[in-house]
Amino acid sequence: MADERCDLLCLDLPQAETLRGQRLRTDEAARLAGRARGLADPTRLMLAAALAGADELCVCDLSWISERASNLVSHHLRILRTEGLVTSRRDGKLVIYSLTPEGRALVEAVLAPTGEAAR
Repeated sequence: MADERCDLLCLDLPQAETLRGQRLRTDEAARLAGRARGLADPTRLMLAAALAGADELCVCDLSWISERASNLVSHHLRILRTEGLVTSRRDGKLVIYSLTPEGRALVEAVLAPTGEAAR
């Protein structure tokens, strides 16, 4: 654990103060962390990645693609929708899902090959 902390106080005060003034507010950090948690489950990431490859997909398509039961897919899609990563619309008896722009950006960042997401 000692390797994770400085042995002495070596604060670069001008830089630290500038960054402190620009830091995320606690409520904003919590909101963004929730979005990131939305993709933290392997099934949700799989569903979001499938949606990234299409404009829209219904629950039946996503269930078939992910090889998961439709009720489980619906559960995970509800979480993704709550976190603002997907939107849904009803088309007759079908429920159609698509990624939001924020969801698409997050999925692309997560799926980017190592090194590219940092650019």
